[in-house]
Amino acid sequence: MKAVVWHDVGDIRLDTVPEPKIEQSTDAIVRITTAAICGTDLHFIRGTVRGMRPGLVLGHEGVGVVEEVGKNVRNFRRGDRVLLSAVLGCGSCAYCRAGYYAQCDTINPNGARSGTAFYGAPADNGSFNGLQAEYARVPYAHTNLFGLPESITDEQAIPLSDIYPTGYFGAVIAQVTDGDVVAVWGCGPVGQFAILSAFQRGAGRVLAIDGHADRLERARALGAEVINFNEVDPVEAIMELTRGIGPDRAIDAVGVDAESPKSGPAAAKARDTDELHRAELREIAPKTNERNGRWRPGDAPTQAHHWAIESLAKAGTLAIIGVYPPTDRFFPIGTAMNKNLTINMGNGNHPRYIPKLLAMVESGVVRPEQMLTQHEPMREVMTAYEEFDMRKPGWLKVALNPSVN
Repeated sequence: MKAVVWHDVGDIRLDTVPEPKIEQSTDAIVRITTAAICGTDLHFIRGTVRGMRPGLVLGHEGVGVVEEVGKNVRNFRRGDRVLLSAVLGCGSCAYCRAGYYAQCDTINPNGARSGTAFYGAPADNGSFNGLQAEYARVPYAHTNLFGLPESITDEQAIPLSDIYPTGYFGAVIAQVTDGDVVAVWGCGPVGQFAILSAFQRGAGRVLAIDGHADRLERARALGAEVINFNEVDPVEAIMELTRGIGPDRAIDAVGVDAESPKSGPAAAKARDTDELHRAELREIAPKTNERNGRWRPGDAPTQAHHWAIESLAKAGTLAIIGVYPPTDRFFPIGTAMNKNLTINMGNGNHPRYIPKLLAMVESGVVRPEQMLTQHEPMREVMTAYEEFDMRKPGWLKVALNPSVN
């Protein structure tokens, strides 16, 4: 079968690989009908998240059709249309039973003390082959698959594999409630769903901060008040918009590949921290492999949460859902402590939220397919990756069709 395979930093390829097989009685084999490219995939290619295994199939977002199930999968059968949760759990351990699927004791082969398991990820996260392929093996399929009604299309379902539940989780752990002023840092796909979710949980105002005009326009269409950090100092703008108080809640939906401002008043200030950011990057990503300007790590790894902490109201809450690697040790803890901030962070407990989000989509309350800006056949996947990596205008979220080679 054809699949997108990680070979090294800056080196991914569309390869022919063996089809997956049932390995455990709780496995399922799914024929992937729609996959997607995520910003997390770019962290692995850029080298800002380490530990990838050469030969690993990339991708953690998928919709498909069940082809085969193990003998202990009792809730699905061949022919069922399904959504695949990006975050994996066993459904039986104490953490899964409490809704903390991202900290499942069982599913990560590294043992109970290891972290979140997901597809197409580093060894520490289980190194499960990913979903940018024609077929995929789903472990503990009874927990990690969700049946899709005929009324929900692949395009509507694919954002619920990861980016919508991640954005929703961000609003949950930010403790957004009625009337809150919420700042969402980063207006990529996850940031867009964090904005939507903040409003769904009762936010009175949402301020959206990014440096890309096309993404800010999408945020504005969701009802957010937008701030372009390449035009204004975002902290000063937030203070002006909130009468000097700051937002009650902030969501960092950016992660380690954050960009510094390239123009405007914030750019001059950013030059004072250029060396700090370079030092951060040397420690976080000692190996990079840029090619013709592509696969370039973000030049300001901790910029988003520095700004978020600086601008938050005293006793506010910061939720971090952007990806940061274990090698990142540059969090501004002193500033956060002196403001009595609450910091919540982590990977989303997707199986906990997917049924609720699916119901909203089925009822017509939410149209997640509007976030998909490109639909590409598998044969064009390398070009799609390159365009998405460069943050080209209009390239917000890429859906892939693995059945079209």
